[in-house]
Amino acid sequence: MKLSSLILTEFFFFISSCISISVAQKSSVIPLFNNKDLNNWDTYIGPGLDSTGKHRMEVPAHGINQDPLKVFSVVNVDGKPAIRISGERFGGLSTKEAYSDYVLRFKFKWGKLKWAPKVKAKMDSGILYHAVGPHGVDWGFWMRSQEFQIQEGDCGDYWGLDGASFDIPSSKNIKGEYQYDAQGTFQTFNNDNTIGRHCIKSMNGEFSTGQWNTVELYCHGDTAVHVVNGKTNMVLYRSRHIKNGVETPLTRGRIQIQSEGAEIYYTDITLSPIRVIPMSVLPARSK
Repeated sequence: MKLSSLILTEFFFFISSCISISVAQKSSVIPLFNNKDLNNWDTYIGPGLDSTGKHRMEVPAHGINQDPLKVFSVVNVDGKPAIRISGERFGGLSTKEAYSDYVLRFKFKWGKLKWAPKVKAKMDSGILYHAVGPHGVDWGFWMRSQEFQIQEGDCGDYWGLDGASFDIPSSKNIKGEYQYDAQGTFQTFNNDNTIGRHCIKSMNGEFSTGQWNTVELYCHGDTAVHVVNGKTNMVLYRSRHIKNGVETPLTRGRIQIQSEGAEIYYTDITLSPIRVIPMSVLPARSK
């Protein structure tokens, strides 16, 4: 009888432990999009642009949480809620909170509309991470941040905004452009350096325009990993801000989604804290 009671007690302890672990795992996932509205976000609309991309002085910035054109809205797409970014005016949709040490996951697909000055260009957006400081410091539209490029055919590229910098192993491709190469030489990408602030991804993981794509961004300490549809196409090291030779760490900040001249939809946006970047998304280096 005592043995049976002990076994029964241990069984209930095991079940309750499993429930506790399950609840803990679920609670560690932070839904950044609540499927209803943009209450967890701030909007920023910058100045108007002419057909060449220059600021139109007669079309001033709307600023923070002033979006009369509904550049950012919540709609239903393919039977589920999604954030629609019209692209009509350049700007950003930013989380109210700052984050570090996480994996950000989301899905996106392109719409059909394009706006000046990018009517004839690729459809363009982007995920800005470790975003800090005031809005509009980069080209009048975006915060100081690191960019996970979301652009037709270029998803996973890197851009540094307002002096944001990364060291990225890379080599020159046949066009003479720097491209991520896990076995390449580390280069510092920064707007003030001769090589610039843009590094091209290693492979194209994006699906055809009009299909949903799944994106993962791993950030831990000063390292980041860009993953598109399960394919790692860049690992970035030593995130920092460099200006006039002065370096400061850039490892925590808000997440900002760009409006950049193209209609795009985002959904299933979640963030989960991590203690380490999983080896499964880190290509091996021999150098």
